[in-house]
Amino acid sequence: MSAASQLQSQVDFLKGEPHRKHPGVTNLKTLRLPDELQTAARSIIHRAQVPRLPDRSRSLTNFLWSRKQAVETLTLRQKAVSLEKELWEKAMEKRGDIDEQLLEDRIRKKVFSELRRTTYHWTPMKYDEELGVVYMAARLAGGYAAVRRAMNEIKKRDLSFAPQSLLDFGSGLGTVVWASHSCWGDTLKEMVCVDSSGPMNILAERLLKAGDDERAEPHIKQVYFRQFLPVSPKVQFDLVVAAFTLSELLNVKEREEAVLTLWRKTNSYLVLVENGTKDGHQMLMDARDTLLKRCHSLLAASFYCFFWGGFQCPHELPCPKLAHEPTTPCNFQQMYQSLPLPGHNDRQTEKFSYLIVTRTEPAQAETEGVDWARLIAPVQCRTRHVHCRMCCPDGQLQHLVVTARKHSRDEYRCARSSDWGDQLPMIRRVEDGVQSDSE
Repeated sequence: MSAASQLQSQVDFLKGEPHRKHPGVTNLKTLRLPDELQTAARSIIHRAQVPRLPDRSRSLTNFLWSRKQAVETLTLRQKAVSLEKELWEKAMEKRGDIDEQLLEDRIRKKVFSELRRTTYHWTPMKYDEELGVVYMAARLAGGYAAVRRAMNEIKKRDLSFAPQSLLDFGSGLGTVVWASHSCWGDTLKEMVCVDSSGPMNILAERLLKAGDDERAEPHIKQVYFRQFLPVSPKVQFDLVVAAFTLSELLNVKEREEAVLTLWRKTNSYLVLVENGTKDGHQMLMDARDTLLKRCHSLLAASFYCFFWGGFQCPHELPCPKLAHEPTTPCNFQQMYQSLPLPGHNDRQTEKFSYLIVTRTEPAQAETEGVDWARLIAPVQCRTRHVHCRMCCPDGQLQHLVVTARKHSRDEYRCARSSDWGDQLPMIRRVEDGVQSDSE
């Protein structure tokens, strides 16, 4: 970049906004559930009279956060073969006059016993009405906060996007509908919620009607509940979302098929949100790889795929977070006000990972900043300098010390005003004062 164009970029990138509202800011202040949703949730919970609700909601929250992926059948088979081989080798060293059939039976029992002891036992969640209310108390506000924060990325970066149709796969309590309505209001004319759980669909519909009055008009109209995805491949939606849904699928194959199906249903944006754990991050990285392979296989058809979100999404390189040991998840956090229930703190933090993919090539004005680094940790402000840990467009994790002297006054003030998850508008190539996070 020439000195003249570099200076012009420094002048223009703020677009007249104050530093605390620079174009890379996507974080939101402490979120609160819409009043109508909060009132409806409190009414349903009060009427349900679920015993030990605070304890059960905490227990469910901890269970869902600690949940891991199911062990793949091939992995389990390989582990069994390796263990059986090891036990046979030990038995051969001590071999005496032992009946081989008896020894084989003993080894097989030991293998099964060891696998049962060491293998994570994944079970699908099955919600009845009571467990649905517990889930509402535990996850309604946090789930809404994560989805609303992810959608703010689209709203901030694509000002022209005004979706008319929405598909929510694994809709649960319908938080995606509420978050989408908060972002785009009445532009949405059709919202399809798909969840295999009948009790969850009923609860979501009750939340829209402000509680238990079946005759009441829903607060958000044109919402339709289904237990299965629309069959026709021609049916597409402007916005497709799967929030905390991939983790409910049994294996990699099911998740891959679901992601490709959702992508086929996507007309503009696909949004995937999961817990900010290693497993949640890994599931989204697998989904990202699946879509990238799909993109590359269809390049001849002018297929366009553009990545935003919880990773180094302006490029297609492997996630640097997964390349270093010990691996840590790429996640973000959003403050929110919880439901005012006994045992709940007023303010809590939702930690999540997300991925946004679009079929629509953004306009030039909307692509400014897509190659800025993303902050992957809280900014540490010190006297006359700022520590920023970033994921950069070259696929590297970097620790940058920003000062007004080394960079510019505008860049320094933007860095001080930024937070975890924001993009950092560094105009010059980051070189001086940089060290790899892996060092």
